[in-house]
Amino acid sequence: MNALIAEARKKYHQALLVNGILTIDAKGIPSNADSSSKLSVAFAKGIAEKLMAETHDKIVGQTSGAKFEQMNMRFLSETFPYLQNLRPGKWHIIKLGNRSAIKASSFAQYEHLEYLNKLTETDAKLAASMGTDYMVAPDVVVYRETVSDEEINTPIVLVDESVGTLADIRASNGGLPILHASISAKWTMRSDRAQNSRTEALGLIRNRKGHLPHIVVVTGEPLPSRLASLALGTGDIDCIYHFALYELIEAVNNYGSEDSIEMLNVLIAGKRIKDISDLPLDLAV
Repeated sequence: MNALIAEARKKYHQALLVNGILTIDAKGIPSNADSSSKLSVAFAKGIAEKLMAETHDKIVGQTSGAKFEQMNMRFLSETFPYLQNLRPGKWHIIKLGNRSAIKASSFAQYEHLEYLNKLTETDAKLAASMGTDYMVAPDVVVYRETVSDEEINTPIVLVDESVGTLADIRASNGGLPILHASISAKWTMRSDRAQNSRTEALGLIRNRKGHLPHIVVVTGEPLPSRLASLALGTGDIDCIYHFALYELIEAVNNYGSEDSIEMLNVLIAGKRIKDISDLPLDLAV
């Protein structure tokens, strides 16, 4: 019997193929490759062939991105909840969108942002001086419900009405759910897309009140140099998770590009890039 995360990873890749996210077109160019880069095409093709991508036309980028977000949400939903022994709690994993009623301000650490947003909507001078970049809407979020006193006080009575009256996790304090993780899903990673993820991350870091959630990026980008543009350095993003890191390593090594091999090794050794299968386990920390 295979491990649950191993099976979920296979199912995740199958879903990317079935839903037309990972494809190879009639010219032999995979959907996550930059057609102007031989290295990008070679590495992406190595991954696609390993995962047996079908040949058909590439779907529209925005649709591909939305589906990739959906697949990542589904993968986490099929893995993370089974880690209750490591990270107990009532968890929700959802995909957000521009029309979603849930934003960063829907969670305990960022509820003050809604108040700021209402102020800037009615005061043009205040909006001009403050800007609106503090409003963040991640692609996928993992959040935890607050906990009842009954649960907190089992098996030992830990709190009563005289203590813990401001703790976010305590339901009796009337707070909002707690944002545990923000996942930015980028099927490909051009320079502008990489910076969007960093901007989102900095917004979450600067505007929080309380616990900082996990901030990660999941991508299908095949070029190590482009992965490095976002992965190198620390302070904003926890880590980048590749949809098929094991297959990417094999493709890069088979092609024999020394610079790409070296860069990928630096990212892996420095714990700046990991495989999608590492993500649910890292979220349990």
